[in-house]
Amino acid sequence: MNCSGIDPHTGAAVEVIFDETIQSVSPSATTPGAYLAPGWIDIQVNGFAAVDYNDPATPADEIARSIHALFATGVTRFYPTVITGSPERMEGALRNLARAKDSLSEGGAIDGFHVEGPHICPEDGPRGAHPRQWVRPPDLDEFHRWQDATGGRVRIVTLSPEWPDAPRYIEKITAEGVVAALGHMQATGAQIADAVAAGATLSTHVGNGAHAVLRRHPNYLWEQLAEDRLMADFIVDGIHLDAAFLKVAVRAKGVQRSVLVTDAATPAGAAPGRYRLGELEVDLTPDQRVVLAGQDRLAGSALRMDRGIENLVRLAGLPLSDAIRMATTNAAVAGKVPGRTQGLVPGERADFVQFDWRPGERRIEVIATWLDGRRVYRA
Repeated sequence: MNCSGIDPHTGAAVEVIFDETIQSVSPSATTPGAYLAPGWIDIQVNGFAAVDYNDPATPADEIARSIHALFATGVTRFYPTVITGSPERMEGALRNLARAKDSLSEGGAIDGFHVEGPHICPEDGPRGAHPRQWVRPPDLDEFHRWQDATGGRVRIVTLSPEWPDAPRYIEKITAEGVVAALGHMQATGAQIADAVAAGATLSTHVGNGAHAVLRRHPNYLWEQLAEDRLMADFIVDGIHLDAAFLKVAVRAKGVQRSVLVTDAATPAGAAPGRYRLGELEVDLTPDQRVVLAGQDRLAGSALRMDRGIENLVRLAGLPLSDAIRMATTNAAVAGKVPGRTQGLVPGERADFVQFDWRPGERRIEVIATWLDGRRVYRA
């Protein structure tokens, strides 16, 4: 099979020959009008298209419907994300998602799972929308129950490094190939340094899950931005971060260590209204804010990845090629997504998105999406 398009990194027209993996990439004999890039990767998705990934009873056909909605935005691989809840509910949600991955034809898009919490800061501000009553210290036995529930496919665990046992916990889970990500914290610089020395490699949605007011310096934002051994991901919806912070943060990390995530919640891709996210009720407002029901506290986002790429160009001033890098190869490196770290090169998995780019409007329109060489969406 083959497809062609303009490579956004080089500006050259290319033809890609592929089966389940890329066989060759060569100059195209024709001049295609559309762009062709590796499919987007989102390593933090709590739900999408009115489907809640944190409910152990969510039906598989609803999960399949949400995956098709993600394909339409250009996403080809993603990590369903389970947030802080009771031990039984978290394990049940992971088990349900793992069954869906194994039973659905669309399940190949689920490349692993992200557990955000419950080992986070219990204080208001850093805790974000996570329910306080279920915040608890790192527990390796619980981690192994998550792995038993998913067949060993938990790929990222986000925790706060402020817990006394955090370094030992990080050492143990990273020894099993899991990414230890830091987030939802009120940690000191020393605690962050100890976590990095133990093997932490990622900061989760930097600039969010934080106090509303911080001392100028030192603080845990600067410590993470200054640590070159940490990659960092950002929710680029124009709501979670303003343009000035986003520009400074990406410059501090460098594009090579920066990742786009959506942190999408149940209402993402759906109409304004009230929804469930695990045990929480959340509202999607007309201006696309996801908040705890009847409150103003953010509870995930309504962002989709194609709009996030546009926002990186619009708000951070990045070229399209760098924005796509943050949504593809960088995400694969940060989340240890196999076969996706190199881009459009032979041997990589045949995950593509073909799209129109309107530079004047800074707008992406997805035309088609391929997963493992199979076209899963066409506009």
